[in-house]
Amino acid sequence: MFQQLPMYQRVGADAFKKDLFNIINLSEFLGNPHRTFKTVHVAGTNGKGSTSHMLASILQESGYKVGLYTSPHLIDFRERIKINGLEIPENEVISFIDSNKNYLEQHNLSFFEMTVGMAFSYFSKEKVDVAIIEVGLGGRLDSTNIINPVLSVITNIGLDHTNILGNTLEEIALEKAGIIKPNTPVVIGEFQDETFPVFERVAKNKSAKILLASSQNVVFASDLKGDYQERNSITAYSAVKELQLLGFNISSENITDGLLSVVKNTGLQGRWQQLHDKPKVICDTAHNKEGLKYVIAQLKKETYKRLHIVLGFVSDKKLEDVLPLFPKDANYHFCKPDIPRGLDEKVLLKAALQFHLKGSAYKSVQEAYEVALRYAKEDDLIFIGGSTFVVAEILTL
Repeated sequence: MFQQLPMYQRVGADAFKKDLFNIINLSEFLGNPHRTFKTVHVAGTNGKGSTSHMLASILQESGYKVGLYTSPHLIDFRERIKINGLEIPENEVISFIDSNKNYLEQHNLSFFEMTVGMAFSYFSKEKVDVAIIEVGLGGRLDSTNIINPVLSVITNIGLDHTNILGNTLEEIALEKAGIIKPNTPVVIGEFQDETFPVFERVAKNKSAKILLASSQNVVFASDLKGDYQERNSITAYSAVKELQLLGFNISSENITDGLLSVVKNTGLQGRWQQLHDKPKVICDTAHNKEGLKYVIAQLKKETYKRLHIVLGFVSDKKLEDVLPLFPKDANYHFCKPDIPRGLDEKVLLKAALQFHLKGSAYKSVQEAYEVALRYAKEDDLIFIGGSTFVVAEILTL
């Protein structure tokens, strides 16, 4: 799978297919498995992964058999496809590839298209009650967008993947609004002046009920400790309230317990996750301007003597947008994530110096982290981030 077929995670925009032709044909070949279970479709620039896991956790607490499809994975490919928090078994992955290998190779499917087909087939075979389906990229042309969900969710819009989705918030919002379906309610996580009118217009044209989550005056506790999770929990709550109207049996206790047990129920990792104490080590997968703003604001609330930051990016990241966000008084350990898209550590160091971020460059994430641990005192703080792939490598150490 990984060697023969391109994967956006590894190679970037070259892996993106700009139509749904392949996935529609694959689904027909597989017997349209996505039509055999209910779905909730979740899109957005930031928070769609956490929100998807929150929804899955709440539905699990409510007694439903819940499929969960997310991307990218951090350590194991099978993280992308789960039922009630359990990863798809290896034999199911092997069986799907063996059974459909000729078709997959002959039709030049992307890695993501193939994975979507696998997920839908597995959820259908296992007869899930409902599946939470996270959009991979954008929405309108994303391979997951063949489903007819009972509910759509769009968390927020930021300037990410502009080389594919558009250069303005309005353009990106229109792409993500592609998951809004006729006569199907849609929850919008955050009000933004530039984007909400886009969603209103599309929803009106499709006779879709639109709900704004940020208008809810509620606060929830969660086992996900990032400050930004407060927004995601409100979005998840708003989605659940709509699911209740659609006939789902979900109690207030299920909501509370689900939000307090996201990690236990779904296995989510990499969101303001503490890995070590004395020195305190925290990692987070935030990798774009909007997400990093929240993470760095939370870093400033931490108490420490010295801050060490292990930092790496992918090569298509606009460094001029993200590097100015980082604190200038930290000690930086620049590194290259071990993927073809990884940004060379020396290029990153040179760019960082222009924004007065000082440190050293290391050939690997592991080396950068080991040096940070060596120099950090017990009352220091080490933060690891900049890219999902940097965090993924740390979690495998």
